[in-house]
Amino acid sequence: MSSVPLQSAPRLDAGMPWLPWAAALVGLVAMFAPVYWNAAAGPDAIWQTDENSHGPIILAVCLWLVWSRRERFASQPYAPAWTPGSICFFFGLLFYIFGRVVDVASAEFAAQIFVVAGLVLLLKGRAGLRVLWFPVLYLAFMIPLPGTLVDMLTGALKQWISVIVEHLLFTAGYPIGRSGVAMTIGPYELLVADACSGLHSMFSLSALGTLFMYIAARPSRVHNAVMLLAILPVAFAANIVRVVILVLLTYHFGDEVGQGFLHGAAGIVLMLIALGFLFALDRALTLLLPQRAAARDLRSQTKK
Repeated sequence: MSSVPLQSAPRLDAGMPWLPWAAALVGLVAMFAPVYWNAAAGPDAIWQTDENSHGPIILAVCLWLVWSRRERFASQPYAPAWTPGSICFFFGLLFYIFGRVVDVASAEFAAQIFVVAGLVLLLKGRAGLRVLWFPVLYLAFMIPLPGTLVDMLTGALKQWISVIVEHLLFTAGYPIGRSGVAMTIGPYELLVADACSGLHSMFSLSALGTLFMYIAARPSRVHNAVMLLAILPVAFAANIVRVVILVLLTYHFGDEVGQGFLHGAAGIVLMLIALGFLFALDRALTLLLPQRAAARDLRSQTKK
C-alpha cells in the first residue's frame, strides 16, 4: 500500500502576487473616492475655492511619484511590519471615521497619510515605506487648514504686511497712512484683504519647494536645511513686494489699473520670481558647499 504525500496548501499570493495590492487599491478607492467627490463637486466643494484648488494637483503629483518609484518599491523584500503597520492603519481609520461622522474635511484628508503608510508597512514593511516616504508625506499638502487656524494666520499676516508696506512707502516719500489693515495713499483707500495675506502663496511655494528639493536630492543636510528654512521667508517677502506694487499702481495709474488684470497677474509673476529665487539659492549652495567641504579637507590634511 503506497502513501501519497500530502501537498501543502498554496499561499494566498503564491500564484497571484497582485491580489493583496488589488485588495488594498479597492479599499483605498472605496474609502477616499467619496472624499474626493465631496471636495470636487459636493456641497462644500473645497477644491473649487482658491485656498484648496491645489488639491487635485497634489494628488496627481503623489500618484506620479509612486508610479515613478514602482520598480524600486517592487524590488524590496517581503517583510511586513505588522505592529507599526497595524497601529498606523488603526489611527488612519479613527481619523477617517471621525471626519466622516462629523463632516470634517481636514480629518478625512489627514487619514490618507496614516492609512497609506499603514498599508505600505503591512504589505512591504519598513523598506517599502523608505521608498515611498515622500509621496506619503506629500499628501499633507492636500489637508485643508481649519477655518479658525486660517483666520488666525490670515489676520496676523495682514497686519504684518500692512505695517511693513506702510513703513517702506513712507520711507520712500509717499503720502501713505494706515489704520489697522486699511491704508490710504493719496486719494485712494486700500484694504489688505485675506487674499493679500500671502497664506496661499506660502502654502503653494512650500509644496513646490519641497517637491523640487526631493527631486533634486541634494546630499548635503546643510543645503537642504537652508532651502527648507528659506521657503516661507521668500514667500512672505514676495507677497510684500506684490502688495507694494499694487499700491504703487493704484497711486500712479488709478484704481482700475491697480485692482484690474494686474492685480491677479502680479501674484503669478511674484510666485514665479519666488521660485526663481529658490532655484538660484539651490544653485548657489551647490557651488558653495562643496568648496567649503574641500577647504575643510585641505585644512585637515595640512594639520596632519
